[in-house]
Amino acid sequence: MRLLQELFTTDVGLFSAVGIAFMLGMGVFFYRLFTQDDAPRSPENPGKNG
Repeated sequence: MRLLQELFTTDVGLFSAVGIAFMLGMGVFFYRLFTQDDAPRSPENPGKNG
């Protein structure tokens, strides 16, 4: 409990919390960026949407 209190009440803890949140957010961003299907559709292979 003391660690959580220090994380959200001290300057260093707040900077750490912001850094952790930023890294997790960038991880989600890059995961979605690199796993989305961005190949152009061709008439021979229309893909998922038919």
